[in-house]
Amino acid sequence: MSSMVFHMKTTLIIPDPVFRDLKRRAADRRETISALVTESLMQSQRATRKSKRPFRFPTSKMGPARVNIANREELYDFLEAERDARLYGGIKRKG
Repeated sequence: MSSMVFHMKTTLIIPDPVFRDLKRRAADRRETISALVTESLMQSQRATRKSKRPFRFPTSKMGPARVNIANREELYDFLEAERDARLYGGIKRKG
């Protein structure tokens, strides 16, 4: 069973410098201009499909910042309180 291939004929307006380059590349590759243009269009479509949805890292709302990380003393106090809460069950050590 043979498969039928259909072709669409269309007219494109291609600037002269681009057409000359296409014609030269087609001749170098021993292909028709139609084959070269078809290949380029297919590559463009594949690239467009791949980049359709860029990857995004998942995000979530964490609420307001609990400490100003630019303030070193505040950051150390916060980290010590977190450590003490884990080690001593929330009872702040004196010292």
